[in-house]
Order: sequence, then C-alpha cells, then structure tokens
Amino acid sequence: MTRLVAVLERHQIALYLAAIAAGGALGLLVPGVHHLELAIEPVLALLLFATFLGVPFAAIGRSLRDARFLGAVGVVNFVIVPLVAYALSRFVADEPALLFGVLLVLLTPCIDYVIVFAGLAGGASDRLLAVAPLLMLAQMLLLPLYLLIFLGPDEVAVVDVAPFARAFLLLIVVPLGAAAFVQFLAKRHRSGQVIERTTMNLMVPLMMATLFTVVASQAGAVGAAGPRLLVLVPIYVAFLAIMVLVGLLAGRVFRLDVPATRALAFSGATRNSLVVLPLALALPPALALTPVVIVMQTLVELVGMVALVRFLPRITREREASASKP
Repeated sequence: MTRLVAVLERHQIALYLAAIAAGGALGLLVPGVHHLELAIEPVLALLLFATFLGVPFAAIGRSLRDARFLGAVGVVNFVIVPLVAYALSRFVADEPALLFGVLLVLLTPCIDYVIVFAGLAGGASDRLLAVAPLLMLAQMLLLPLYLLIFLGPDEVAVVDVAPFARAFLLLIVVPLGAAAFVQFLAKRHRSGQVIERTTMNLMVPLMMATLFTVVASQAGAVGAAGPRLLVLVPIYVAFLAIMVLVGLLAGRVFRLDVPATRALAFSGATRNSLVVLPLALALPPALALTPVVIVMQTLVELVGMVALVRFLPRITREREASASKP
C-alpha cells in the first residue's frame, strides 16, 4: 500500500489531467452523464474531510491569529478581485446571462479544493483551512452588495442565499467536525489511526474522483452551449493570470513567507464555482445560460490549477533565491 501511495503521489499531476480528459470525453459522448452532478457534493465533502485530516487543528488556531495573512486574503479577495472581475465582465456586459454568471463566480473565493491544490504546490494549506469559514461568511454577506453595485437592485432580488448556507454546512462544518473527531479518536484508539491513515492515503484518488465527476457531469452542458461560451475562455484565463500575479505581489507587500504567498495566489485565483452553481440553477428562465457560464469557469480553472501546482513552486523558488542574494 505504501508503495502504491508513493507512485500515485509521484504521478499525481498526470493522473489529474487524465481524470479531467476522461471526464470531458465521457460527458460529451455519453447521454445522461449530467446526472453525476448529484455526486459532486459528496465527493467534494470526502476530499475536504481527507484534506482537513492532514492539517493539525492546533495549526488552525495559530493561523486565525495571523493578522497579516488574514489581511492579505481579505484585501486580495474582497478589494482587488471585485475590481478585476468588474473590468473583465465589461466584455460580456451586453449579454445578461453571461454577465450575471461571470460576476457571480468571479466574486466568490474558493473554500474547498483550493486547500488541496495549494497544499500540492507547497502552499500554507493550514492557513487557507483556517480562513475558509471566514471567507464563506464574508462572501455570503458581500456578494449581494457587489451585485447591487455592479448590476442593480432588480438583478440582486433573484439571488437566494440558502444554497450558500447549505454549502457552508455540508462542505465546511461537517467535514471539519468529522476530521476533528477522527484526530481526537486517533490519539486514543487504534481505530481512529486506521481511519486517519487510510483516508489520507486516498487523497490522490479522491482528487481524481472530484475532477472526473465535476467535468463529466458538466461537459455536455458546455458543449451544448457551443460558440456563445468561447468569449468566456479568455476572460477566465485572464482572471487566473492576473490574480496569480496579484497574489504574488500582495505576498511581498504583506511580507509573507513563500508558503503563505503561494496560498494567497491560489486563494485569489480560485473561485467558488461548485458552491455558486446551485445559486445559478435557481435563477429564472431569462438567465438559464448562467449555470453553464459558471461551469465553463470550473473547466478553465481546473486546468489552470493543475498547471499552477507544477509552475508556481518554480516561480516562488526563483523569487526566494533572488531575494536571498546580496
């Protein structure tokens, strides 16, 4: 088992790309695969449970007292991101469904698999884990305000915050509580140690399952929407590139160490698409294309996250090396 886990971890980037490709092919070629969307939340909750197990809960308490990192995450996600999102949304300002979807997804920072990807890139996943509940609460409060400013009161009236509350419970509270219980049990009983070790050994398969499920369940909808979505690709790629750069610069401004800077770059670039998707599905018929707009961002982002896992450590290592020269 140990050897198999080592092999999976050594080839995890290739395995993640394979999962994305397989999911895309299945979603486009096999009718009815969109029903897999029902499995997204359970698979994601399992992935987060495994992620939370790998982070000592004592580290969470320390991270919450890290005012510098909290300040950097807040400024990047709730000051700079809205400006970037609004500027990029001007390219689809004449199409309400596209505009609503772009703003809805870009204004909400990720609170789930960003922790996994940041950890894979050597980022401070414990700090992201600590701020995840705060990020979720902040976006629940601020999203209506930003939409009110950018779109107007009529469009804001159709947004229901209930899916946000449900996602907070299922994707943060439940996995986090279960992980805390297993860590507590592992200190006292062998059964807890077995659960903890087995679950953490499944990190790579769980990430593959998450990527496959998301892409397979949504690829058909993206394909059906066709050329109307092509304009979104450069918008989402530009957002990803801009926010990675912003994260790296903010890391310097706030004098964060390299792991925290990597985590900040991931936090700014990664969006809460899987949580806001239920919001989009509940919108009126006039905005029926909005869910596909959000799914398109998910597909672009997943490929971008896999690339960042490989390249961001190289960029930040070069920065660290140059900073250490006299």
